[in-house]
Amino acid sequence: MSMSFDRYMKDMVQPMRDELTRLGIQELTTPEEVAEQLPTAKGISLLVVNSVCGCAAGQCRPGVAQALQHEVTPDHLFTVFAGQDKEATAKAREYLVPYPPSSPSIGILKDGELVHFVERHSIENRSAEEIAAELTAAFDRYCK
Repeated sequence: MSMSFDRYMKDMVQPMRDELTRLGIQELTTPEEVAEQLPTAKGISLLVVNSVCGCAAGQCRPGVAQALQHEVTPDHLFTVFAGQDKEATAKAREYLVPYPPSSPSIGILKDGELVHFVERHSIENRSAEEIAAELTAAFDRYCK
């Protein structure tokens, strides 16, 4: 029973994963991948903590997609999926301290250190356009 439910969940969330990976965002699915990529990524990295919730679908992923159309974008693009790749997400959240875990959320890191963070409460009450505007302003500030 569990195996078919796990397969169902995987099939259900795959389009939510694809929304980001088709933009060129690298999915990190294990804590080892997170530990290999995030601390060693030189320059500016975008980290999207993806989720199945409605605000991820309606605001977060579309906002990220709009922001990545900007002329200035981060050097590295990463995502983890909360609730699905639990260990990878937990490891990624170590780089988002001092913020409490929230999903969806978006971090911008410079040489592996957090410099900007958009928490869930700043996503769920705003439009995709407002999120994109915040991200592009952060890109302009940090991606030099």
